[in-house]
Amino acid sequence: MSKQAQNVKELEFEKIPKLLWRYFLPAFAGVIINSLYNIVDRIFIGHGVGAMALSGLSAVFPIMVIMMAFGMLIGMGAGVRVSLNLGKKDFDRAEKVLGNAFVLMVMVALFIMFLGFTIKDPLLRFFGVNDETFDYANEYLNIILFGSVFNIVGYSLNNLIRSEGSAKVAMVSMLISAGLNLILDPIFIFGLNMGVEGAAYATILSQLALCIWVIAHFRSRRSVIRLRVRNFKLNNEIIWYIISIGFAPFSMQMASSLVFGTFNVQLVKYGGDLAVGAMGVIMSVAMLLVMTVIAINMAAQPIIGFNYGAKNYRRVKETLVIGLIFATIISILGFALSELFPRTIIKAFNNNSQELLDIGTRGLRLFLLALPLVGFQIITGNYFQSTGKAGLAALISLLRQVIVLVPILLILPKHIGLNGVWLAGPIADTVSALITSVFLIYELKRLNRAIAFGQKES
Repeated sequence: MSKQAQNVKELEFEKIPKLLWRYFLPAFAGVIINSLYNIVDRIFIGHGVGAMALSGLSAVFPIMVIMMAFGMLIGMGAGVRVSLNLGKKDFDRAEKVLGNAFVLMVMVALFIMFLGFTIKDPLLRFFGVNDETFDYANEYLNIILFGSVFNIVGYSLNNLIRSEGSAKVAMVSMLISAGLNLILDPIFIFGLNMGVEGAAYATILSQLALCIWVIAHFRSRRSVIRLRVRNFKLNNEIIWYIISIGFAPFSMQMASSLVFGTFNVQLVKYGGDLAVGAMGVIMSVAMLLVMTVIAINMAAQPIIGFNYGAKNYRRVKETLVIGLIFATIISILGFALSELFPRTIIKAFNNNSQELLDIGTRGLRLFLLALPLVGFQIITGNYFQSTGKAGLAALISLLRQVIVLVPILLILPKHIGLNGVWLAGPIADTVSALITSVFLIYELKRLNRAIAFGQKES
């Protein structure tokens, strides 16, 4: 049986719990390893350079999120479309999506690099960098921008590998990239005494390795769909086909960048530069926890997309419900760990600054208070994205990250200071969870009707 036929049969007939587990394990390994990029950089910088360098690196994070947003616009948009086309057995269309997506990735990456260098200084100032941390942030960002193509192409194509059902290959991709970063970081930062620049060089070299690996995969016989030059000619319909779905994760990431920048400004205002460094650590921890839920999304997306395209709604609903249950369990466990051991977690990043330790410990406990409510929101948003409902997926994402959060973040600190910055997140998560639950309940009822009548409802 060909790789193509095997993957299609698996997505169509394999038992959902077994299939989800099989896809989850490599996805989990991949996202955890991916999260280690920022975490490892922060740990080595915090111990090897100092607390102020950690603050400078944290201020660059919103800009890196913008780069990730454009990667998601294409990579996740194309990934969903590939899954839907595979569900319809339209392999030629899936390959055209892949070819167009690849060209878009390169074009967007070059645009981001040139734009980034043009507006770099004001952008850093906007995201909370001041004179004391500017040199650290500037050194790191200069190098990261040069690696824009490696970053966007590597991560976007790896998402497409997962969308074709090759979850283990996607995991190996991340193992290679993050493993190389883990090796190069201490060599460049400590061995060659390159400091912040060393961390940046380690990152882009690791991304280059990922980029080469994923392109090689889509040019090999082990891929379900192939990257062919004949599909590089851009087609307006396919471009819109990709962007219309990719807009949801794109808007979520862009919103994240805006929110991180707003957080940095408020943190500097009410807590100083070390509060920004503390937030960098807290976001690394939060990312590690949330990315575990994202791994469930990655496992569920090809299953939901394929079966929705094939109009097998019973399998779609089963995948959604199992994802919701496990995401909630993981969120609760992550919440317990962050509330029980916050000081130990902060010490892992820097144990030389008592002030950073105190600010970070309190911030971690407050900021993650509503973590148990986050898991099901992420799964629900991914479901709507995977089934082609991009607008609703974007709305759910924006509720948490902009519509509810930003007003609270701007108003609450005026009354209770730094604690207001930390509490803005959990308050927004609680409000948006209530709204998201309404959409989820309606969608479950709609799926039940579709299953009962054996037809898709618009």
